Amino acid sequence: MSEPTVKKSPSAQTVKNKEVKVPHTYTIIFFIVLICWLLTFIVPVGKFETTKVKYNYKGQEKTKTVVIADSFQYEVDKQGNAVRKPARLWGTEDFGGYGMLNYMFEGLVSGDKWGSAVGVVAFILVIGGAFGIILKTGAVDSGILSMIKRTKTNAAAIIPILFVLFSLGGAVFGMSEETIPFAMIVIPLVIALGYDAVVGVCITYVASQIGFATSWMNPFSIAVAQGISGVPVMSGAGFRIVMWIICTSAGLIYTMMYAKKIKKDPTKSLSYETDKYFRDEFKSKEDINSEFKLGHKLVLLTVGIGIVWIIWGVTKKGYYIPEIASQFFVMGLVAGIIGVIFKLNNMTVTDMAKAFQNGASDLVGAALVVGMAKGILVVIGGTSPTDSTILNTILHGMGSALRGLPGVLCAWVMYVFQSVFNFFVVSGSGQAAITMPIMAPLSDLVGVSRQVACLAFQLGDGFTNLIVPTSACLMGVLGVAKINWAKWAKWQIKMQGFLFALGTVFIIIGVIIRF
Repeated sequence: MSEPTVKKSPSAQTVKNKEVKVPHTYTIIFFIVLICWLLTFIVPVGKFETTKVKYNYKGQEKTKTVVIADSFQYEVDKQGNAVRKPARLWGTEDFGGYGMLNYMFEGLVSGDKWGSAVGVVAFILVIGGAFGIILKTGAVDSGILSMIKRTKTNAAAIIPILFVLFSLGGAVFGMSEETIPFAMIVIPLVIALGYDAVVGVCITYVASQIGFATSWMNPFSIAVAQGISGVPVMSGAGFRIVMWIICTSAGLIYTMMYAKKIKKDPTKSLSYETDKYFRDEFKSKEDINSEFKLGHKLVLLTVGIGIVWIIWGVTKKGYYIPEIASQFFVMGLVAGIIGVIFKLNNMTVTDMAKAFQNGASDLVGAALVVGMAKGILVVIGGTSPTDSTILNTILHGMGSALRGLPGVLCAWVMYVFQSVFNFFVVSGSGQAAITMPIMAPLSDLVGVSRQVACLAFQLGDGFTNLIVPTSACLMGVLGVAKINWAKWAKWQIKMQGFLFALGTVFIIIGVIIRF
């Protein structure tokens, strides 16, 4: 007699294979804004005094405005009680103060052309438009298809080569925003080779930030931190070069292991569904644009020359967001002219304009996220150390809590604090200016060298750039990859744990060897 069949409920049948829905990035940021708004009702506000310090970098004297240690003061009322400044529910700067429900607009228009949000938003839209023209010519697709045919047996070699190059870029000249346009080329390439967009993000942005975190000469991070702390700039390079080699190798191995798994079974990718956009593009163009014409080669040559121009500008002339955006615009314009002359995809001048519009529109979502993330900081009152904000109170509280801790534990807590603080101040030089004037003298009191304090800063600042939603660069790259931040965070949290453990090892070694 056979056993009776037990019919499972629909939920029991499907729950096993049903993937938990991840909230949209916009939703997550909204709730972060809500939490920060509520904190303004609880945490009293305070501020620091600032001063200017001088330091030498590559033979040049530079200055930086920094906070004065032990200058923190709570804002108090007439009775001497600490003041809380609850953010308004609604309002603008000209209408009673910033309001929580204005976080998107105020975030988008904050800052200037040299940084987030407005500068990075403009940067994302301009390079999106420029690459829209370049992609319209079909040169990138034809070049990738030609490369695939030539490197089918050595496709995996592309990953380590590019990973090391991007990591070196992060270490040498603080490569960050520059990875956004590169991701536009690398992501379609690796997907065409049988990997996924996550691998493309790892090769470009992740690699650059590992280099950024372990650099021995990054002008935007370790150089500023050392100068502020009174440590000789570029000192400790030997230790940091070894750290860069080990961390870059570890990040590469982690990426290669994941890439191998995806190559074997693409459906295991967290971006499998969104990667369909790129896969369909190649399927539709595989036969049409398989011929790699002279015009295509000239367009790619233009891109190559443009990249060299950008690297030269960043390393030799100090070019930043405005200049780099203009360089990419020129690159797109020249590529479009070549496309019209050589009739690539029957391209016309009108097609150039439409391609620029379409390219920019593809990244509007990423640009909006940058503004939303900046809105978080607007709600809590900003990041200025001289303004009365809850962020300054948190910084002061953390500094006070470190006093009296054992050396190794204090250094590790500094590392943890810098990692958390990076959520609020993603700028490497900005975070150094706010935290190092407090952490450097504090390290003297607890028996930790200032070099280790700088080490804790650079590792905490750099590694968490890979996951914090307030990073304009990360959001820009994820926008290019069409990956939801929540999905990325779910995958990245494991790598964060891995990198955090690796950073902890170097912090402990630094304390033990009196680095």
